[in-house]
Amino acid sequence: MVRISVLGDSLKTMYNAEKRGKKQVLIRPASKVVIKFLQLMQKHGYIGEFELVDDHRSGKIVVELNGRLNKCGVMSPRYDVSSHEIEDWIARLLPSRQFGIIVLTTSAGIMDHEEARRKRVGGKVLGFFY
Repeated sequence: MVRISVLGDSLKTMYNAEKRGKKQVLIRPASKVVIKFLQLMQKHGYIGEFELVDDHRSGKIVVELNGRLNKCGVMSPRYDVSSHEIEDWIARLLPSRQFGIIVLTTSAGIMDHEEARRKRVGGKVLGFFY
């Protein structure tokens, strides 16, 4: 079967494993976008360590879960967001202004909404987690 969204499949796999109470999950295939998304999740403390396993194909990622992930998802289609529209998307996607992260892909790289607001850059919405 053809994969429509590698990022969507990997986030759904992590979310399902988290709901089942698993301690680690295997994500395949690996991609640069998935790795950057996982780095943001790790930076904010929603997942533990993750390790890239090279199998001479597309690669695999083993992610350590720590039980803090309530929901994560990918936005399809990837909507355009300017720097002053970020607040509207926070209200639309996140349950509260106190926690949760929206991940944007910008001309300055993949970053969370707080960093994009600091740098005053817009981009496209990749996904969210809280």
